[in-house]
Amino acid sequence: MNFTGLDAFWAGLFAAVVTYALTPLTARLAVRLGAVDEPRGRGLSERPTPLLGGLAIFAGAGSAIALWLLGGHKEWSAILWGAAIITAVGALDDIYDLPAPVKLAGQIVAVLPPVLTGVRVDHFTLPFVHRVDLGGSGELLTIIGLVAVINVVNLSDGIDGLAAGVCAISAIALSIIAFDLDKGSAGVLAAITAGAAIGFLGHNFHPASIFMGDCGSNLLGYLLGVVAVQGSLKTNALVAVVIPLIVLAVPFLDTTFVVLKRMKYGRPVYVADTNHFHHRFSRIGFSQRRTVLYLYAWTASLAGLAVAIRFVPYSDNHGHLKTPGTIVIIALFLLVLLASVYLVYVLEILKFRRFVRTAEPQRTDAEVDAEVQRSLETGEFEALSDR
Repeated sequence: MNFTGLDAFWAGLFAAVVTYALTPLTARLAVRLGAVDEPRGRGLSERPTPLLGGLAIFAGAGSAIALWLLGGHKEWSAILWGAAIITAVGALDDIYDLPAPVKLAGQIVAVLPPVLTGVRVDHFTLPFVHRVDLGGSGELLTIIGLVAVINVVNLSDGIDGLAAGVCAISAIALSIIAFDLDKGSAGVLAAITAGAAIGFLGHNFHPASIFMGDCGSNLLGYLLGVVAVQGSLKTNALVAVVIPLIVLAVPFLDTTFVVLKRMKYGRPVYVADTNHFHHRFSRIGFSQRRTVLYLYAWTASLAGLAVAIRFVPYSDNHGHLKTPGTIVIIALFLLVLLASVYLVYVLEILKFRRFVRTAEPQRTDAEVDAEVQRSLETGEFEALSDR
């Protein structure tokens, strides 16, 4: 079936409305089942908050998939089954706190239906490398990739509205790119994912009345992974692999940083801690809203770069670069890089606070905080040593 952007808009809107309408009901269900997140040291919530918001996200996205996509290839039924399985696994984890190996096994089971029915990458194309055939390893690598995206989104979900907003921005970008690559069905699925995330965000933005829980973050990660496979990886586009990595760069960078930090100190990679970007922003005095908006902006800038790479004519598709388009892409890349460096630099305020305290121990806490606040507002920081 040939889908249009208008189809994507209506499918996304439908998913958003259904999700928004059903979210309060899932909150009541969560309270009855005891699936409530209590304030704790590594969390940023200040009061008990019901989980299981992912059930509403599944209802919105699942019903839209059923209405718009099930009439197509059989793989869409498998995709919907996988979504149901990953939501169920996440819901059980929200209620019973499943062991990490059990959760991983559930994620693998969830991605098997779509992968075994054709949602897999047998080959892809890289800039300057061209076609890369995966041979018989395509299915295994796709399973690993989908599970990785699921966990990346899951690990980055730790503050009101963060996962829903980042996934919505990412899905919108992937939808635009999928339509340009003549992958209309993937574009519709991306729009559905964005709509469901936005609908949930209506209840999840700070102060959140409900959390999506693992059932929501796992589901959104699963859907984004499927969109990436169907919308860009299964094409001959030279940016097939690059685009999804750029669009999802923020959660990937966050997860990579946290995992490396845990490995450095000999801690299990699956044990939660307070080293995520949002935790670090909180520790330097950012409010939850300000933290989320900064991370939204970072995600949007990267998503915009990915879209530009697809639409700006920087190459003639035969390996020859066009000067005007190449200059535009390089300029956009540098702007995004500078913004990314600035955000990482802002996070170094933690180190700056410690530096000020060590270098000038006579300062009071109020004076140190005032100096940090001045630096945050002006963007002018002292040179920091790696202490």
